[in-house]
Amino acid sequence: MKAIGYRQTGPATELTEQEASRPTLRPRDLLVAVKGISVNPVDVKLRAARMPDGFGILGFDAAGVVVETGPQVTGYAVGDAVFYAGDVTRAGTNAEFPAVDERLVGRKPATLDFAEAAGLPLTAITAWEMLFDSFRLSEGAGKGQSLLVIGAAGGVGSILIQLAKQLTGLTVIATASRPETQDWVRKMGADHVIDHRGDMAAQLRDLALTPDYVAALTATDQHWTTIVELIAPRGHVALIDDPQGLDIAPAKPKALTLSWEFMFTRSMFETDMDAQRALLNRVSAMLDAGVLISTVTDRADALTARTLATAHERQESGRVIGKQVLPGLSA
Repeated sequence: MKAIGYRQTGPATELTEQEASRPTLRPRDLLVAVKGISVNPVDVKLRAARMPDGFGILGFDAAGVVVETGPQVTGYAVGDAVFYAGDVTRAGTNAEFPAVDERLVGRKPATLDFAEAAGLPLTAITAWEMLFDSFRLSEGAGKGQSLLVIGAAGGVGSILIQLAKQLTGLTVIATASRPETQDWVRKMGADHVIDHRGDMAAQLRDLALTPDYVAALTATDQHWTTIVELIAPRGHVALIDDPQGLDIAPAKPKALTLSWEFMFTRSMFETDMDAQRALLNRVSAMLDAGVLISTVTDRADALTARTLATAHERQESGRVIGKQVLPGLSA
């Protein structure tokens, strides 16, 4: 099969196309003909820092059609249209026919094409797990409370705002620093927008709001002192980035809870993996019902080593709004 990957860490220009072997299916695996992919920050981080064992195939978001099933698969059949975010320990979706455990796979939204559908899985899983696993909210809960989403115009923030507004009672405050990103988070449904390049605590005082929950999606180390200042006592901070040397001692007087969200934990440790299939199917149904909207803002016409490198470079710029998608190698 065709695949795009890298042989050594370095810039996006290290990405090349070559032939690779089709994966051998595990008992609960699906072999998927990938027709749409998206690029996420994790792709960039791994390409720059993790030396591959031979030819490293990245990519975790995908939408495509099942072409083969393992002997213990029960939930899907050949011909089913699916979408998923996969497993960081396995070869990725920048290939014609990757394999994925069926428990991590949802049914593709019928109202979206394959590339558009591929823009949702990883970010939707991350946002869902942040709300319901990290914050331990129940659906419908949070009335009278508020959620601050820092760096809300990216892929995770875009779907997190929507899920919080549709499935909880939380008031959502989104941070964005440019006019176009502020307009975007309002489109996603944010109740209030503040600028994370300004004095966030002062802006929240002007709104007379004290967040009970903070979703720290980017630059947590830069914002940490302010987060501790502005959050409510016994509040909860969940983060997805990798701050270096975070000093958590200032969080003690407010008895804050701090947790990481990492959507690959379930697949890495094989814990309640079916939860991801269930939430992806729920998100798919909400998209088809028009309750959620696509977060895709950029799409390429073809998937090549060059177009994929360009997408990686855009991720590295830190200025991507929503999600960027490309056709899959089986499109």
